[in-house]
Amino acid sequence: MPKFILGIDNGGTVTKAGLFTLDGKELAVASRTTEMFMPSPGHTERNMHELWEANVQVIQEVLHQSGIDPAHIVGIATTGHGNGIYLVDENGEPVTNGIISTDSRAKDIISEWNDDGTADKVLLKTMQSLWAGQPAALLAWFKKYQPEVLSQTRWVFMCKDYIRYKLTGKPHAEITDISGSSLFNIRERKYDEEILRTLGIEEVFTKLPPVKYSGEICGYVTEEAAQLTGLRAGTPVAGGLFDIDASAIATGITDEEKLCIVAGTWSINEYITKEPVVDKELFMTSIYCIPGYWLTLEGSPTSASNLEWFVKEYFNHEYEEAKKRKISVYQLCNEMVEKTQPTESNILFFPFLFGSNVHPNAKACFFGFNGWHTKAHMLRALYEGVVFGHKIHVDKLLKYRSKPEIIRIAGGATRSEVWMQMFADILQTPIEVVEGTEQGTLGAAICAAVATGQYPSFTEAAQQMIKVGKTYTPNQECQAVYEEKYMYFNKVLGALEPIWQ
Repeated sequence: MPKFILGIDNGGTVTKAGLFTLDGKELAVASRTTEMFMPSPGHTERNMHELWEANVQVIQEVLHQSGIDPAHIVGIATTGHGNGIYLVDENGEPVTNGIISTDSRAKDIISEWNDDGTADKVLLKTMQSLWAGQPAALLAWFKKYQPEVLSQTRWVFMCKDYIRYKLTGKPHAEITDISGSSLFNIRERKYDEEILRTLGIEEVFTKLPPVKYSGEICGYVTEEAAQLTGLRAGTPVAGGLFDIDASAIATGITDEEKLCIVAGTWSINEYITKEPVVDKELFMTSIYCIPGYWLTLEGSPTSASNLEWFVKEYFNHEYEEAKKRKISVYQLCNEMVEKTQPTESNILFFPFLFGSNVHPNAKACFFGFNGWHTKAHMLRALYEGVVFGHKIHVDKLLKYRSKPEIIRIAGGATRSEVWMQMFADILQTPIEVVEGTEQGTLGAAICAAVATGQYPSFTEAAQQMIKVGKTYTPNQECQAVYEEKYMYFNKVLGALEPIWQ
């Protein structure tokens, strides 16, 4: 009997399902976009019923595309954006909208925690910075401003845990995801009432679901979910994993040598270690999906989602042109950038539309353009600005480790060859892109393959299911140009900081 694995990936706005063979071949991929609401400044939310319906649709679509017998799917796993929060009541119904990790409503609470020493008190146990989009901060915000939401809540879920709950009816958290939430003592691998007390949210302790590991079975597809999706009832569903882990394992990060970048909604820059790296200057250390390893991460919501917003708001004409040419508008963007050179202009773009990695009040902007510049020059500046944002994070990581010989990269930006070459040129490190279009769903599929015993370990599953595609080698001629631009970028950032303050 042939065997297939289903991976499901829920990002901030896009839901995807991917069906894979046991050697990692991508048979079918489907996606749906869910609407992001911004009911107030800094609030980024989604309708949880719409989210579940999007999952139902993409599962139906990959089954239809592939034409396989659902009985041949031996395992399912979910991944999704980390942090944010998804709250349900005793009956599993949403108590409020799901909150996406780009939400910043709780930034004043974070400022208070940093100023009064709360952040320092929990750091040794949580191993991460406190920030506004985390469950810890959001739960504190609800307690302060909407206590009725907390009183109605039975389970506090992360995004992918909510989807697994809808598939299986079983409430669980999963260790890679919950270890990045600042609700968890990751040294002792358990919930910690002292952490919650210090944060002033001790009442949520009983609302936190029992924790499972990535490679454990957390339940089985229910009859109800089977009827909706077309899956076979009883199909095992694995714990799944935080999307930063999914992308890392799907790019083959199984040892301490490589560094991984994810250029998607978030700028994710990460590597794994056998000893945890703890420093209040670092964004996050969490538990990796491979037992015995920790994931050290620098990240912020400052990556390719800036391009998505810019194109949506200002590229109506280009959308029509792309439609006439039967190409993606993003392909048209790449063509526009390719027609410019890094030496043509010094326009800067600061990729802070959804948050910042330099100052909590930093805002996105273009700087230094004039009348002769075109949209193509602005696009190049946006592409460069996103990579400069990644470089800030990578430079910080390199204080704790040696420079890698290669960087593996995943995320939506990998579809752009000009952008990938820019990463190689600015970071002056070879960039490898693995085959396949959806590393998130592949990472989830690897997890399901391990949980169901198709492979004995994540390392062996990754070796068998991942193949490296194209490698981008740094252009030495661009090094000096980009070093000067990056210096200029940081000087302007420094000048703007008191204004943002």
